[in-house]
Amino acid sequence: MYGLKGIRVVGGIPLNGEVRIQGSKNAALPLMAAALLNKGTTILYGCPKIADVFAMEEILRLLGAKTAWQKHTLEINTEFVTKTQVDEEQGRKMRSSIILLGSLLGRFGEGAVPQPGGCIIGKRPIDLHLEALKKMGAEILENQGQIFAKTTGLKGCRLKFPFVSVGATQNAVLAAVLAKGTTVLEGCSREPEVYALCDFLKKAGAKIEGAGTSRLLITGVEKLHDVEFHVPKDRIAAGTYLCASAITRGACTLLDAPVEEMGAVLEAYKKMGGQYTCNSGKLTLCSFYADRPLEHLQTQVYPGFPTDLQSVFMAVLSVAKGESKITENIFEDRFKTVSQLQAMGARIELEGNTARILPGYLKGTDVTASELRGGAALLVAGLAAQGETYVKNCSYIERGYEDICRDLSMLGAQIFKD
Repeated sequence: MYGLKGIRVVGGIPLNGEVRIQGSKNAALPLMAAALLNKGTTILYGCPKIADVFAMEEILRLLGAKTAWQKHTLEINTEFVTKTQVDEEQGRKMRSSIILLGSLLGRFGEGAVPQPGGCIIGKRPIDLHLEALKKMGAEILENQGQIFAKTTGLKGCRLKFPFVSVGATQNAVLAAVLAKGTTVLEGCSREPEVYALCDFLKKAGAKIEGAGTSRLLITGVEKLHDVEFHVPKDRIAAGTYLCASAITRGACTLLDAPVEEMGAVLEAYKKMGGQYTCNSGKLTLCSFYADRPLEHLQTQVYPGFPTDLQSVFMAVLSVAKGESKITENIFEDRFKTVSQLQAMGARIELEGNTARILPGYLKGTDVTASELRGGAALLVAGLAAQGETYVKNCSYIERGYEDICRDLSMLGAQIFKD
């Protein structure tokens, strides 16, 4: 699927069947960055084969790491890494490249990364990242789209984030594990991907207390050791396929869905009329009556409703039997997909950071993805549209979904890729 241009979807088929959920994109990338801190071998089981992971792998290889795949197991050896400047072309491909700065500073005392790229869904300033690293003793210079950092030695500090940031929390953690002394981080992100990073680092020998809470206490250690770790399953991919079931009024089973991380998503699904059961790692969905509107769905930091699923749920609500409202509280420009849903017939009205979704129906047409999750939302919309939908610019989608056409086909969708 790598290099995908377009996807064609035939709508009107209720999905039925089962699909296994892939490893988490948002967990795998920080784990790969963390591998730099260990002068040895890291083995990641269940690593998703997606464009962003391949880009991060290439960055590590260009820094001097050796990597090898065995099915979905990724082995990373960083013993002979000597370079500290991230390749500009690869680094600009994704937002997550910025978290390499904490690892490079922690191991080498210096590092350089390009201004991060990725999906255009808002400003997403990196100030919090840089301020945290400065507080630990790093000198930062920004010049011609590059961020240069160096230090004579990172030192523990007390830091309170002014607002919750997943990436800044992860960057600070990566910098702190080999710093001298103790670091206290307050106002931290509680996202599962932050917990996974802390869990990984602890297994590699780091001393971290408070994982899963908003306060982390990190005592620096001399070095980390080799580690084997299972990448958590992708809660956003699971939520996407839940929406595919809901919009087609189908009955699907999601294998290995991280149900314990999906509380807000399952609550919204239940309010729409969806029913589900969880048993032995299976999330069984019954979406026959998942046609109710949601009075007011608001994106929030975890454990609230995830912004990554806002546009996908909007697609589902566009064919609900009543008026819904969605407020986006995380990213100020995450309604880019609205115009494309409107082209399919969705009745959506925007006012600031709130979308009003009126009942209606969808018709197949040509639409264009402009970011990862919005692209997935257009595919989900196409599943319920009358006729055929063609989604262009689907390279965005492969940044986060290993093979969305394969997975939806396993559920009975008529979906074809170019």
